[in-house]
Amino acid sequence: MTAHPISETVASLMPRAKAELTELVAFQSVADPAVFPKSECEAAAEWVADALRAENFQDVALLDTPDGTQSVYGFLPGPAGAPTVLLYAHYDVQPPLDESAWLSPPFELTERDGRWFGRGAADCKGGFIMHLLALRALKANGGVPVSVKVIAEGSEEQGTGGLERYAEAHPELLTADTVVIGDTGNFRVGLPTVTATLRGMTMLRVTLDTLEGNLHSGQFGGAAPDALAAMIQLLASLRAADGTTTVDGLTRDAEWDGLQYPEAEFRSDAKVLDGVELIGTGTVADRIWARPAVTVIGIDCPPVVGATPSLQASARAQVSLRVPPGQDAAEATELLTAHLKAHAPWGARVSVEPVGQGQPFRANTSSPAYTSMAQAMEAAYPGEKMQTSGMGGSIPLCNTLAALYPQAEILLIGLSEPEAQIHAVNESVSPEELERLSVAEALFLQNYAASKLS
Repeated sequence: MTAHPISETVASLMPRAKAELTELVAFQSVADPAVFPKSECEAAAEWVADALRAENFQDVALLDTPDGTQSVYGFLPGPAGAPTVLLYAHYDVQPPLDESAWLSPPFELTERDGRWFGRGAADCKGGFIMHLLALRALKANGGVPVSVKVIAEGSEEQGTGGLERYAEAHPELLTADTVVIGDTGNFRVGLPTVTATLRGMTMLRVTLDTLEGNLHSGQFGGAAPDALAAMIQLLASLRAADGTTTVDGLTRDAEWDGLQYPEAEFRSDAKVLDGVELIGTGTVADRIWARPAVTVIGIDCPPVVGATPSLQASARAQVSLRVPPGQDAAEATELLTAHLKAHAPWGARVSVEPVGQGQPFRANTSSPAYTSMAQAMEAAYPGEKMQTSGMGGSIPLCNTLAALYPQAEILLIGLSEPEAQIHAVNESVSPEELERLSVAEALFLQNYAASKLS
């Protein structure tokens, strides 16, 4: 079978893509100045802007969003009368967590076992490179047949809503006929997949106080209320014995009726230790795509090294709640807040601070753009048909765009398949997936443009 010219072009561009991803991964662009300097995000934004200018994008701008970060915008005009497609990615990344657990430095793209390792390689700096590859392949094969807008967000991982609020204040900026969100992933390597649903998210910081100051555990322990023990008991109230999320008033029995996730495959993907049970009830797909899930993502407490025999006067934790489609994130936030205040033991004083929130999302998979994408993916992945799955993660911008542009079609694709281990140590991207999805995106833009002319 003769290779498609788009495929040949993308293959020839892969060395350049690796070099560029190496440069982009090197920026420690965690959008939290308490963790990494803000200058790292600013430098990454400038890199993205320069890349767009090099591709002859117009109106390239670093948008100062209300949360104090920058999103990068550019516009590439297409033929007269052509539809407009918005391509999305984000350049901010999760913190590397325990750097000593990485097999190679997290901010140095490293090839190992046929994959490229580095924080953001898949989520989502690789998504931006995917967009560049697709556009370059089209330019080399007759030109880009649509007008293209690119938006690269600077704080997606923080959930602080900067780009959403900016878009709401400037609704004309991101108008498009179709939006391609390059921040999800295939169900597994080699199986082309679009994501039909996303869980929303709310994040709260809860502080619990019991004493005016720390006390000697021998002199006062057994009667004085320990804030850390109270916090542990409070957080335990968020789950049943089987691990099911049990926030008061929150529905937790929805079922997923699409592509299923075999338990054995999930255990392998999640790297669950032998003998350790999965949590929750229902199918795996029910649990990760259709139902709420609470996670304690951080606790402020004394470290084991250097710990003293003291009762803690105060404790603090950060709690994330994933909210499935069909539930409202604002209502879930209220329910979680009420639960935390109601379940604090011993009359402990509780204060709850909202950190971030995003609504769940459900795509219209019957739209014409999905037909164009299915054809493109089947060409990029010979012998495979496009699958539709859910995703447990959150991309708050999706709902903002759907509300601002109700006629726009929204498709979700990307590089974050299970082996990528996004948000964990040793995150990586499959170069084969980067190549094939870049081909698919280029072919989609061709198919979509042709469908609008027919």
